[in-house]
Amino acid sequence: MAFAARWARHFREPDFDALGPGYRFFKPWYVWVHGGPVVAGANLHIVSARDGRVQLSVWRGEQTNGHIAIGDDCLICPAVRISSATEIRIGNGCMLAHGVYVTDADWHDLYDRTQAIGATSPVVIGDNVWLGDSAFVGKGVTIGDNAIVGARAVVVDDVPANAIVAGNPARLVKELDPEQACVTRDSLFALPPDEYARRDAAFDRLATAGNSLANWLRARMFPRRGD
Repeated sequence: MAFAARWARHFREPDFDALGPGYRFFKPWYVWVHGGPVVAGANLHIVSARDGRVQLSVWRGEQTNGHIAIGDDCLICPAVRISSATEIRIGNGCMLAHGVYVTDADWHDLYDRTQAIGATSPVVIGDNVWLGDSAFVGKGVTIGDNAIVGARAVVVDDVPANAIVAGNPARLVKELDPEQACVTRDSLFALPPDEYARRDAAFDRLATAGNSLANWLRARMFPRRGD
């Protein structure tokens, strides 16, 4: 974990035009940032994997200049792709589940298939939005605060705040009760930084209790049930 943190500071942090404090990348060597500007706020957590690379891509051409801006306290899971030719803004406390794709462009013209980008329009995702597994968010979409997008939903129209949408194309299936308090990811980082770091370290020690190099080698060569 310490090696991954140093690797991220050396190789990944320079990929961002701005990156707030408290970021944490799990397997940062599978995080790819193409082009810029790409900016992110505090406490960005990215989880990537060999079979689930995270890709943040910005297209900058003669007529288009993309931009990706990610707020504070966001979580990005493996295989997430964010591709911008104009602008994609993601609010605070958002969660992007495995395989989510957010794009602000068609990437080819409808009639001239040799023309890159095609139609493009900014995407705005509000605070505390949860995009479910493999959801797609297309160009020109605005998603309101606290909204939830169901797994594999295809979002091509605006989603109001506190809405739950699902399907292809995504349609309203339920509304959250605005009177009921919603615990957001932001609350995880409300503690003073030193106290949060101690709590985080204690959780890591609990999760890795009993780990050792010898046990890892034994599990690789002679696996047992429960390994």
